[in-house]
Amino acid sequence: MKPPAPYLPAASPALSAEDQAALTDLYIRGTPANTLRAYERDLLYVTAWKSARFGTALAWPETEATALAFILDHARDLGDAPDEDVARQTAEALIAQGLRKSLTCPAPSTLDRRIASWLAFHRMKNLASPFDMAQVKQARAKARRAAARPPVPKSAHPITRDILEQLLATCRGSRRDCRDRAILMLGWASGGRRRSEITGLRREDVALKDFDKTGLIRISLLQTKTTTKGETPRLVLKTRAAQALVHWIEVGEIRDGPLFRPVSKADRVLNRGLTPDAIYQIVKHRLRLAGLPEGFASPHGLRSGFLTQAALDGAPIQAAMRLSLHRSMAQAQKYYDDVDIAENPATDLLG
Repeated sequence: MKPPAPYLPAASPALSAEDQAALTDLYIRGTPANTLRAYERDLLYVTAWKSARFGTALAWPETEATALAFILDHARDLGDAPDEDVARQTAEALIAQGLRKSLTCPAPSTLDRRIASWLAFHRMKNLASPFDMAQVKQARAKARRAAARPPVPKSAHPITRDILEQLLATCRGSRRDCRDRAILMLGWASGGRRRSEITGLRREDVALKDFDKTGLIRISLLQTKTTTKGETPRLVLKTRAAQALVHWIEVGEIRDGPLFRPVSKADRVLNRGLTPDAIYQIVKHRLRLAGLPEGFASPHGLRSGFLTQAALDGAPIQAAMRLSLHRSMAQAQKYYDDVDIAENPATDLLG
């Protein structure tokens, strides 16, 4: 099913065709690519849900009854519901379409994201949203509390320094090995970069002018999950990580364009950039070569591992956050709290 496009601004009779096109382009350029992809997925889901539940298309604005039904359908496990339960029948239809995984209650964060997207679609159309109604907001809060569950880490284990060294030891001398070494070291040492941040880097974002004198590389992240294009963070790489990146640039002959690229079986560097999923495959491959289970860690382990190692080494959380670019102290603190209290440097103050 091809999703419609009401996640873009609605046509306005006050605008000319050229101005309308310019407004649409502004929305696209001003919205992170990951958010646009989430909008498309969420729009496809709510469209299919409305069709299966009520046999009708989405309405603009949507009704309060529909909004409440959406919350109620996603606020309980449906595995024990009778076969004639309309919520169960709707869920089974979505499972058959590959839009829902099971009859279990979705995570509150998933429900929140879909509602936030649906609400955003209304705002783009300059319409009032039923999700802003008092009863709907209260039902949503109750559903969030009723379905609360312990948070599941994005990576089974953090890739701390010792694990990272095991992965790096699998990188020998091929171009693919040089690329993977640079990805792992940059992804970890620059503050724990996300997959999209790694694959979004271009050669022009890497400044090597100070490398010969100071051994430093400066990296510009044009856009991250917590910053915008107007807040371009500048990070540094030092020592081994900087050397690994320079080596990849040299052997890969990366003069411009995507910084990290696919390498063919013949060890030839291709012109296109890597996708975020490629980072997952690289981490999975290196874990296997290191003799660790493939599910031992995910790419997010580079991020959690950096912060966990910072806590183990006694680095101030504010210093770690300047590299990780966490906006919330509470979010970064979780990694520090996960460190075994026996490993806390403060326990050695007396000597």
